[in-house]
Amino acid sequence: MIRIGMLTPSSNTCLEPVTYRLLDGARDLASAHFARVPVTRIALDGGSDAQFAFEPMLAAARQLADARVDVIAWNGTSGSWLGVDHDRRLAAAITAETGIPATTSTLALLDACAAYGVTRLGLAVPYTRDVAERIVTTYAAEGLDCSLAEPFGIHDNEAFARIPEPEVARQIEQAGADDAHAVAVVCTNVYGAGAAPGLEAALGIPVFDSVSATLWKALDLAGAHPALEGHGDLLRSGGLRAGFQRALADLREAIGADRTTLRLDLPAYGLHVDLTAGEALGPGVRSIRRDAGLDQRRLNTVEWLERHRVPLVQPHFQDDPKPPQALIDVYGVRAQLLSPVVRGADMTGWISAHSLTGREWDAADQAVTAAAVDRVHHLLDTYGKAHSA
Repeated sequence: MIRIGMLTPSSNTCLEPVTYRLLDGARDLASAHFARVPVTRIALDGGSDAQFAFEPMLAAARQLADARVDVIAWNGTSGSWLGVDHDRRLAAAITAETGIPATTSTLALLDACAAYGVTRLGLAVPYTRDVAERIVTTYAAEGLDCSLAEPFGIHDNEAFARIPEPEVARQIEQAGADDAHAVAVVCTNVYGAGAAPGLEAALGIPVFDSVSATLWKALDLAGAHPALEGHGDLLRSGGLRAGFQRALADLREAIGADRTTLRLDLPAYGLHVDLTAGEALGPGVRSIRRDAGLDQRRLNTVEWLERHRVPLVQPHFQDDPKPPQALIDVYGVRAQLLSPVVRGADMTGWISAHSLTGREWDAADQAVTAAAVDRVHHLLDTYGKAHSA
């Protein structure tokens, strides 16, 4: 069983019961263990900032290490206004001090956005407006264009947990109404986790509650494959999406492609080939991830894949099958390598590697791409077993 260690703000009364509830159906998978650090007030001043000094965190982390936990998470969102680098340094310091992998709630939220390809994020926060606006600025530096629901305007950390859940749900709805790709509830002392599944269905986008996201990332770091039903898409299939992202990033780097994508028809996971299941980009390369303008199954290249069930190697586009013109005109692609993902009798999807210049795709490129397809199969097999358990 995985032991998850969590550093908890001292005045937080939400995250422990919510974490236990999230793990209720996975008692054989993981247990959660907590150590508290003094945090009572959230503001943009020196007194508030001092609560998040490293030494109290490290002292609490050492106590969790005594319990031989497998991962340690700072279950607080302070990095969202202090700066993401603060949390990156904190996680590194915890690992250096204890030898245990570490993360934070802010890093978990950003990783969730990366796994889902989120670039427009709605924010639901309980803080005062100046803190909320600082979060918008912090996330903008990480490539996220944020829309902000009206903050509750509270600075007393203990009081956050007293906000009625229906009011939290209304704030999440407001945050998701402005063409957002997802909503993040940025606070671990707000009861947003329970509202997430219903609001995801209503809004049609993921809802990343901070407590849920922290648990999700902690399980991922500990090597688990969480597929927890009934608590929103992140805990159900976010690990699968994150695995796709890692596979695509590794592939892009290994073969020097400008873009790699994965398309899958998996209704059980909310995936359809007309939108990518994952994408990795080189510097300055335009994203294709949310372009659903083409019927992918009817493209010449995809019909060729369906017929032949072998990789399609295109060092240029002079010969048939021709790619869609938009791939050339809009996204600048001049060469591509497509590898089918065949499961049973069906071509479930495919991996694409794009180059913005004509290039040969040699045997080594094709072998590495085949290995990436194998990784996709392994992820699907692993998470399929987790869902059926």
